[in-house]
Amino acid sequence: MNLKSAWSALWAPEVKASAAGPLIALQSPGRAVWSPRRFDAFAEEGFRRNVIAFRAVTQVARAVASVPWHIEGQDADGEASPMLALLARPNPQMAQSEFIEAVVSYLLIAGNSYVEAVEGAEAPRELWPLRPDRMKVIAGRSGLPQGFVYSLGGAERRWDADPLTGRSAILHLKTFHPLDDWYGLSPVEPAASAIDQRNEADTWNMALLQNGARPSGALVYDPKDGPSANLSEEQFARLKDEVAAQYSGARNAGRPMLLDGGLSWQEMSLSPKDIEFLDARHAAARDIALAFGVPPQLLGIPGDNTYANYQEARLAFWEETIIPLLCHLRDELNAWLAPQFGDEAQLAFDLDGIPALALRRERVWARLQAAQFLTLNEKRRAVGMPEIEGGDAASVLAGAPSSNSR
Repeated sequence: MNLKSAWSALWAPEVKASAAGPLIALQSPGRAVWSPRRFDAFAEEGFRRNVIAFRAVTQVARAVASVPWHIEGQDADGEASPMLALLARPNPQMAQSEFIEAVVSYLLIAGNSYVEAVEGAEAPRELWPLRPDRMKVIAGRSGLPQGFVYSLGGAERRWDADPLTGRSAILHLKTFHPLDDWYGLSPVEPAASAIDQRNEADTWNMALLQNGARPSGALVYDPKDGPSANLSEEQFARLKDEVAAQYSGARNAGRPMLLDGGLSWQEMSLSPKDIEFLDARHAAARDIALAFGVPPQLLGIPGDNTYANYQEARLAFWEETIIPLLCHLRDELNAWLAPQFGDEAQLAFDLDGIPALALRRERVWARLQAAQFLTLNEKRRAVGMPEIEGGDAASVLAGAPSSNSR
């Protein structure tokens, strides 16, 4: 090493890194990490076949997609932002609402959602949502992803990531998972038991109706040769196999049986009414709604009086589910997309026009109206309105923020 190199090394900025980061990828750095869960099973059982989960995912995704976006601090008459224009038309096949609905739906079903940025001359020119089951994360030595691999039809496409910052042309949105370093936790997973119960109950109910709504029971052997006669081992084994193959399971519920050789039918099971069949279905439906953060009232599930009225349920849905999800999406897009445009513009969402939040706005305005220690401009800033001339004077302390004074 010459003197110049030694001097440069001495004054080079020190790069800090996580002490535990390398341990995350200690087993297989540079290799694709497979997700331990099957997205296709989640999508089939927890979305396509289950009306409650389908409605919950759709309602959350469409609510998030309905919120308008703008550039933070930019006036309505300001120059159009290229980043906002890209979000308004992410790719030739999708508009903004469809794009965001797809991104959020993937996140809710798989716990992971991926967005590809197609490079342009100076900034990304297209954004595409990618299916989570086709994407694999490549483990990096520092604990950050080394890249991503997308597989489709035997072909693979790879995107590398910066080893220091993890920045890549792929945005990986994921939920928190306490036991996985690379992939998020799908809400379908904690709700899997309730989803299976609901699916099996629907299948059982349909099969029962198709087979004449006959309840199950027991086979009683009453031979004509006298009470001492018994089935041979061969006969017993054959009868047991036939019952298991042809009359067991939800799909065979209530199927009529063909009896011979002294066999008779004796009803033993309880009817669906006796075992509160409908209540069990509604309980499973409430658990599914709980996992996705949707009040049961909004899904038409009876028997839940948690909220005083429908308006309160909608408000809770937005405050506890939609707004946190919007904040997560905003922060991830600003950290990944905004730097690629080379400016300091930041995306923000606007909740002022959401009808479900009208009750929330009225409560905020009422509190500000009662706060006599605030000036008019302080009240206007609190509700996101611009300041007005003379709004800081002591003589207007009793003024109330009004939508007509924008």
